[in-house]
Amino acid sequence: MRKPWMADITLLLIAFIWGSTFLIVQQAIVSLPPNTFNAVRFTVAALFLLLILAIKSPKQLMEWRRPLLKAGIILGFWLCLGYALQTVGLLYTTPSKAGFITGLSVVLVPLFSFMLMRERVKPVAVIGVILAAAGLYLLTQNQEFSFNLGDILVFGCAICFAMQIVFTGKYAPSFSALPLAIVQLGTVAIMSWIYAFFFEDWSRAFDPAIIFLPEVATGLVVTSIFATALAFLAQTALQKQTSSTRVALIFALEPVFAALTSYVFIHEVLNGRQLTGCLMIFTGMILAELPIKEWLETARKRRADGGSKSA
Repeated sequence: MRKPWMADITLLLIAFIWGSTFLIVQQAIVSLPPNTFNAVRFTVAALFLLLILAIKSPKQLMEWRRPLLKAGIILGFWLCLGYALQTVGLLYTTPSKAGFITGLSVVLVPLFSFMLMRERVKPVAVIGVILAAAGLYLLTQNQEFSFNLGDILVFGCAICFAMQIVFTGKYAPSFSALPLAIVQLGTVAIMSWIYAFFFEDWSRAFDPAIIFLPEVATGLVVTSIFATALAFLAQTALQKQTSSTRVALIFALEPVFAALTSYVFIHEVLNGRQLTGCLMIFTGMILAELPIKEWLETARKRRADGGSKSA
């Protein structure tokens, strides 16, 4: 698969799978406790990627060192906390709202990158943050401004995902992608099992009457294999065949797909105010990702080159 448009279509499918998981997970955790669900999900995903690594590059299994484990554990900590808050939050809020609130992680990344890594914040990213914050207000309010418990938890998830993205940018260039992902997902699995052991009825994960319920089995297969393991492999392989800007735009559609699947399958309808909020969050996500400054600089150089040639 070498054609960019084929890569874009595949990445669009990944965004659709990610968007649809909000509804799928919400239905699954009715029968299987949230963090127990995450424990099974990430155990399967980590083992699946470990099997692929063992088949594809067995020598890399002998090259794992303390720096790799440390980086993977840090990333896994933020990822685990994010998914824990998101999954529990889905008990109290709707898939559509959860999708767009989670999308706020995109606009939070520039702020956290500035605070933690001292990276320069683009002015357009600041506009995106303000726009997304206003959109969050419209999305979550009724007659008066109010977060419900689910909205608060999912907003915490967005913060954790943003932190995970920031630290991924720090550690990813130093390590091979697949080993780092395995350690990261394995950390999520272990932390989720620990939480489930102390605070949830973890034994449900080993009850065939529960684990083979259609909504639970479907949720685990879709999220662990397709939305986690295969999505990661596809993203890693295909992102090299298209531009980072196009990837950002495609993945920004994730909350849109979350809203669409909720509308189609459970007939969730957002009112006009909430839809306006969703649009503002979506626009803020786009502004946070687009390299507008680079585009303007390229256009300026082209005009300068054109002027010099005319002269």
